[in-house]
Amino acid sequence: RGAYDPEERHLANALGGGGILDLGCYTVSMSRLVAAVALGVDVAEPLEVHGVGHVGPETRVDEYTAATLLFDGDIVAEVSCGVRLAMGSEVRIHGTDGHIIVPEPWFCSGREGGTSHIEVHREGREAERVPVSTDRWLYAIEADHVAENIDQREASFPGMTWEDSLANMRALDRWREAICVEYEAERPERLTVPVHGRPLSRRPDASMTYGSVEGVDKPVSRIVMGTLNRHDLRHASVMYDDFFEAAGTCFDTARTYGSGQSEATLGRWLRNRGVREQAVVITKGAHTPDCYPEVVNTQLAQSLDALGTDYVDVYLLHRDNPEVPVGEFVDVLDEHASAGRIRAFGGSNWSIARFEGANEYAVKHGRTGFTLLSNNFSLARMLEPPWEGCVSASDPESRRWLEAGQVPLLPWSSQAQGFFATDGPGNLPASWHSDDNVERRERARRLAKEKGVEPTTIALAYVVAQPFPVFPIIGPATMRETASSLEALTVQITPEEAAWLNLER
Repeated sequence: RGAYDPEERHLANALGGGGILDLGCYTVSMSRLVAAVALGVDVAEPLEVHGVGHVGPETRVDEYTAATLLFDGDIVAEVSCGVRLAMGSEVRIHGTDGHIIVPEPWFCSGREGGTSHIEVHREGREAERVPVSTDRWLYAIEADHVAENIDQREASFPGMTWEDSLANMRALDRWREAICVEYEAERPERLTVPVHGRPLSRRPDASMTYGSVEGVDKPVSRIVMGTLNRHDLRHASVMYDDFFEAAGTCFDTARTYGSGQSEATLGRWLRNRGVREQAVVITKGAHTPDCYPEVVNTQLAQSLDALGTDYVDVYLLHRDNPEVPVGEFVDVLDEHASAGRIRAFGGSNWSIARFEGANEYAVKHGRTGFTLLSNNFSLARMLEPPWEGCVSASDPESRRWLEAGQVPLLPWSSQAQGFFATDGPGNLPASWHSDDNVERRERARRLAKEKGVEPTTIALAYVVAQPFPVFPIIGPATMRETASSLEALTVQITPEEAAWLNLER
């Protein structure tokens, strides 16, 4: 790169300098393309990314670095790049019968056209030179390809699709994370506005609907954004901004999620955006093995500190401990509600009998009772708990009880952990793998085709269509998944269709 100049863009942290995003993007993209072809898929995403490198103490960017990527099928790629180290740009692809060399991978036939070659080396045979020729300018080819696919808004494989581009960026972020490269714009205190640069605001075309919960003086969005495994503030901010701009108000977290990291990330986002009073915050505590009334005092204080607030709208006991008299839980929760630290409370993974017992005790002793239940509820029947101590409310008896009492339900795994997006038996999560669930999934696909939506949307629309207050928790990884989930609010599922989907007709 020539003489050292700390102000040059490749070395400027504030400008996203370093080699990974400027040069490593090509090496990772090439590796992923080769892996995709070998695996017979359109998009190959590494299972693991391990990186090492030199981060300049003054520049705070990667000046030279290397990474190893592991794909399905034990395909391994080694990539490297640098902005302060001269490196070659050759690509070598090794297989059981030989190897392929691409001497000029980025400008195969020159920028203005010409002839280059690819070398194919097979064991026991002379190397074969495969010519690569074109009489067109390289960037003209790219521009024409964009024009040819502009109506679809993306190219098809082997061109770069949206998902391919996003997968490449995810791999690059993992590479940067491995060598601890963080840009100024990514620092928590700098993430104060959405990535589009405009103040956070709700979209006028948002189709969100709302319900109410006794004790909570805010509209509760019928879809709840889950925060499990959402510890990266950069990614979380994008997801939460998108949900809030879609008029979502309700966020679900827990003390056990990342040992408080999810709470801290959500709390930082709320402060960065200044929307605490517009948001309904649900958190949970007293998870097994620490499921005791006295633990609530400690963990609620920790949750409030992590969230950066003096109250939560809803507090849920994350598990039940049947060995503890239910009144002891009610007493401690009522105390915090009276002090204003929580607005409403209930139980997650509690049996109906214990829930009723809590409210009987509350009435008898003049306490505030349980308001909400947060058990699993989905179109797919839960065969075995995905986590120890989980309880489902999808059975007919539970559904009748919820309807009779109009008890608000906050169902987790409301889309059965992606079950309705899977294809074959080999991809089915164990908790949902049964013949009757496969039939439910097939019916969801048929109805989705009729209504012009995705099967996961139908599965969530089934949950929303129940004859009792239900606020399903979703855990999307992308904004596209969020949009698919929110579409469930606009899909009408009749009682007859709901019964048919659930194999009751």
